[in-house]
Amino acid sequence: MTTNAVAEERQAEGVPGIAQDQEANVSFARQPVLNRDNMLCAFELKVHQQPVAQASEEPAAADEPSSRKPRRSATEAIIHGVLQADVRAALAGHPGYLQVTRELLFDDALRQIPAGRFMFELPPEIGADDQLIARVVELHARRYRFVLDNVALADETFARLLPYAEAVKIDMNRIPQAMLPKFASVLKSAGKLLIALGVESQAVFEQAFNLDFDRFQGYYFAHPQGAAARKVSAPRHALLNLLQLLGGEPTVAQLEAELKLNPVLVMHLMRLANSSGLAIGRKVTTLREAINATGTNRIARWTQLLLYADGRKVALEDDPLLQLAATRARFMELAVERLPEAGRHETDAAFLTGVFSFVDSVFGGSLEQTLNVLTLSKPIRDAILQREGVLGTLLTVIEALERGAWADIENGCARLEGLQVHDIAQMGLVAAAWAGVADRSAEAAGLERIED
Repeated sequence: MTTNAVAEERQAEGVPGIAQDQEANVSFARQPVLNRDNMLCAFELKVHQQPVAQASEEPAAADEPSSRKPRRSATEAIIHGVLQADVRAALAGHPGYLQVTRELLFDDALRQIPAGRFMFELPPEIGADDQLIARVVELHARRYRFVLDNVALADETFARLLPYAEAVKIDMNRIPQAMLPKFASVLKSAGKLLIALGVESQAVFEQAFNLDFDRFQGYYFAHPQGAAARKVSAPRHALLNLLQLLGGEPTVAQLEAELKLNPVLVMHLMRLANSSGLAIGRKVTTLREAINATGTNRIARWTQLLLYADGRKVALEDDPLLQLAATRARFMELAVERLPEAGRHETDAAFLTGVFSFVDSVFGGSLEQTLNVLTLSKPIRDAILQREGVLGTLLTVIEALERGAWADIENGCARLEGLQVHDIAQMGLVAAAWAGVADRSAEAAGLERIED
């Protein structure tokens, strides 16, 4: 796919492009926060600030202006980055959690951040002297909300900041297990929102759920044991049959007949066809019109993604597993396009690698067995199972980005020609925006009865 074609597709789907800021030294990753219904309700922004190159000491040339634009400070760069369109779009309408340092908290530019869109996380090392408490009180009066982050014990800093915190994020892996039930009970009685941090297994989720936690941060939902309790969106064999049909050159009549066997997929297809990006000037009311408006390539991609969809017919942008799959797949595609000699075959293979990289979470059994059922090509299988080749390296990089493991991203970039940490993070935001926009922009009228 050419650069122009990619830009046109991105514009049609209503997502921002990759905007490179030459002064930028701040990168963001996002991590999902789920509610008690296992639906997305927020994202935490993980911030990475790369070292700023030293300013040149050479005198300005005769034709250069006598004064240069001053470089942003470290805190100003973070605030500027948070306000960018790509970051806002990546949140997909959900609130954001942003960890603040002491320097960031005292920067007056902080008030440019909308109080209603972000909650500020106060880390344990921030301290709680009188000056900081006064600043928190000032911002609290301006309706800014605070979260006590990474809590594992109730020390003096915790006690002094607690009255101004709306929520408490408890590290499930560090807090002494003997004190956890009583600690959670006291905080709930005090009216605090409880967020379980580090939830990477179904067992930890169930422990926090039974202790009446309100929010859960971690990737337990992407593991087979976490997906076991999910309702399936449609019979898996029906989706696989449709994917096999799409692998050839089906007629509209064949697609229509196969799609009618999958009402959930039809519902989302109608919404997609009526979305602002694909609208044909009037409301699509028949399945045949939806097929023609959407195209087989997009139908194939959303069929692949709907393997992950929850069966409760929730909005796709609130489904954490589908959003993770969509973001990972789109990132893989965008990243391959930035590498030398990438063509349509490479971008399609990259998308498939991302979308099927944790398909065992919905099928159960081993990942290798599931990939055998899907009959994927050897490079895709090797990338998923062994992390081999460029696709394997990119898959390792996007997994590191999901964790906010910046050192691992740097190691991966060393094996990828022309890609830096900031590029990876920026493509991650663009991919997240793409994943979150397709269903949100659809008209509710698209859910009306589908006529034959």
